[in-house]
Amino acid sequence: MADSLPGGLVLATQVARETEVRRSANGVRFATYGETGVADLDLDRMLEAVPTAIVNTLKANTYYFVPLALREPPQELETASSLHKADPAMVASSYSEEFSDAAICHRNVELGQGNRGVFISTRLMGDRFALCFEFFINVAHAFVDQVGVPQSFADLAWQQAVANVRGETSLDAWESRNLAFGRPASGEPLPQPSRRNRAPVAPPRSFAATLSAAAQPVIDEREKNLFLEAGFSDAVAIYLLSLAMDFDYGELREREYPLLAPAALAARLKLVAELFPPNAGYEFAVKYRRRA
Repeated sequence: MADSLPGGLVLATQVARETEVRRSANGVRFATYGETGVADLDLDRMLEAVPTAIVNTLKANTYYFVPLALREPPQELETASSLHKADPAMVASSYSEEFSDAAICHRNVELGQGNRGVFISTRLMGDRFALCFEFFINVAHAFVDQVGVPQSFADLAWQQAVANVRGETSLDAWESRNLAFGRPASGEPLPQPSRRNRAPVAPPRSFAATLSAAAQPVIDEREKNLFLEAGFSDAVAIYLLSLAMDFDYGELREREYPLLAPAALAARLKLVAELFPPNAGYEFAVKYRRRA
């Protein structure tokens, strides 16, 4: 079948059938195919950063590191009705400008009997940082799909949201958090007055007296849950990234939303580290850079 496809394209299902699946030292199922451009030591360092407790929930997933995973079949194959109807996932055995335009960061492929192949485009990533984060966010989402969000993390993240802590860890978390409070998806929370400029207020007669129905926002529970799931997935991915390599938090910055305040992120990461301690040979640390 591979010989009948142009430009070194292969069906992802064929790669899954014919490529040897290995296990990292901590148990992650993975395989490599084609000219990935990833050094074995870098790949091992990334895979083995995932704590065993998280790996145990990924048994249905095998991670295939390939040069390029295509978003959809190339135009020259659309005339082949059997391929077009099935919309098969395809991978390229090497990098090319032509196929990079049609590639996607990752593509999930159902392999039957409850098994899933996660095909990650190594040559679409700009560097090791991008590849690691792509792998870790996939791991984090798979983990959350299996186990949900721990109550301790949900309590912390929601307290931060209620306190209008600046920013978030991803666009999904940012938009869902806003929508949970009835704000526009891309809106900004109301700024809190500075303690230094805040006028003194007489203590209320009772706590209940301050909780009038009119003063409390109506929370969209669906969006709240989506926010907590996204926030936890992000925190797990960022935590794993910090184990695999040193990086500057600012490297995660995107234009569509403001990054979560560093102290708030540190609190989330420390909680995740308590839930999933690092494997032997890995260390978790948060370092603050002093302003010049």
